[in-house]
Amino acid sequence: ERWIVAPEAVGSNPIARPTKIYVCKMSSKLKKLKDLERKLTVSVPVADYQNKYSGKLSKIKSTAKLDGFRKGNVPDDVLKQRYGDSIHYEVLNELIQESYPKELEDNDIKPASSPSISIESEEPTKPILYSATFEVFPEIKPKISRWKSFEKSEITLDESDVNFAINDILERYCSWEKVERATEANDRVIIDFEGKIDGEGFEGNESKDFQLIIGSKSMIPGFEENLIGKKSGESFSFMTKFPDDYFKKDLAGKETEFFIKLHEVQKMIKAKIDKELFDKLAMEDVTDEKSFRAEINKRMETEISQQEKSLTKESIYETLLLSNGFKVPTATVNEQANLMRKDSLMRMGQKVEDATDDFMPVEDFLENAEKRVRLDLLFSALIQKYEIEVSEEDLNHFIEEEAQKYKDADQFKTWIKTQPQQMNQYKMVILENLLIEKLDSALKSKVKVIKFSELANR
Repeated sequence: ERWIVAPEAVGSNPIARPTKIYVCKMSSKLKKLKDLERKLTVSVPVADYQNKYSGKLSKIKSTAKLDGFRKGNVPDDVLKQRYGDSIHYEVLNELIQESYPKELEDNDIKPASSPSISIESEEPTKPILYSATFEVFPEIKPKISRWKSFEKSEITLDESDVNFAINDILERYCSWEKVERATEANDRVIIDFEGKIDGEGFEGNESKDFQLIIGSKSMIPGFEENLIGKKSGESFSFMTKFPDDYFKKDLAGKETEFFIKLHEVQKMIKAKIDKELFDKLAMEDVTDEKSFRAEINKRMETEISQQEKSLTKESIYETLLLSNGFKVPTATVNEQANLMRKDSLMRMGQKVEDATDDFMPVEDFLENAEKRVRLDLLFSALIQKYEIEVSEEDLNHFIEEEAQKYKDADQFKTWIKTQPQQMNQYKMVILENLLIEKLDSALKSKVKVIKFSELANR
């Protein structure tokens, strides 16, 4: 209600008496449900409904053409009989669309999910009453525990690691030569295969002229091992089993018989350390084996520096998650899990709409999705706690470092400043780096030494 001052009547004393007038306002009530779920009940005044309804009815009346009536002269009761229901639901929808965000703002509510709307009263002669059920983001007050310590990774590199890396490069840039002998590990074979479960085929169970490197572990366990010792022209079969945790649930744990036709056996011819290889690896300043080895060592040290930072950051976040327990919105977790599944499918060359629900099911991503959401929310709360901001100097320094990766650094710097999306990504990276610096000094740490060879086998 509110008080207004108005004259009693025209021509009366200009010093009017206060008159109490009741003005019906929109109102709402927030109720806490389970965990982060909330229910907002909103009451919309009858006048708001009637004003919208009358306006829409008048608009229709001005253009309506019905038999027996002139344009613009159709009686209201006739219009209501024909168009009343559609006008009613259009008005309800507009009132909800307008009032819901306003009530969220007035109540300082930040929903984490789209609302589930339930209309509880829609009688035109009474206030319109509806409820919106949704989840909110948790209020997080980050805890920095000095009792828990994170692991600061230090990775060691020796000559055997460099030798391993060089051998790996020579194998990846190899050529293949046909041989007339039994297959061995690291050979490449060309085969036809067909798999059957209980005598029946299944999706993706066969292929023709399929190229496979024995020992690549690109097939299910037991498949590649059963190809060793076979010769070109042979046909054979063997039994093996899909892993219990196989991403296609209908195949997981199933005993399968594979029928093989071996067409060709090829042996690996490792690449030579020469100019052709240097060009393929974009090593412009490398001229011989000595400088090649030095360049490989340099690249490995750069990778080690990045890995040390990444592993240390991961340990810091794991430590923080142990100290900060809070609920996360289910809707946000589900959304993140679906994004993760979509990304995994795309990397496999699959379209989401073409993939069946049991192919990389979304349930398999929920655990990592929840962790990701928890980290994102904790990250935001910590940025606020430490009042971290990215300065112009921070951004320019980061761009300068990125520019050194390109031949024409100045051209890159000019171009990148015209890319707002990329610039925002840079700011997020800088924010995280600044936060990690803060947390590094705020938390206890212990050194964890890792051999490069152990890292390569992770």
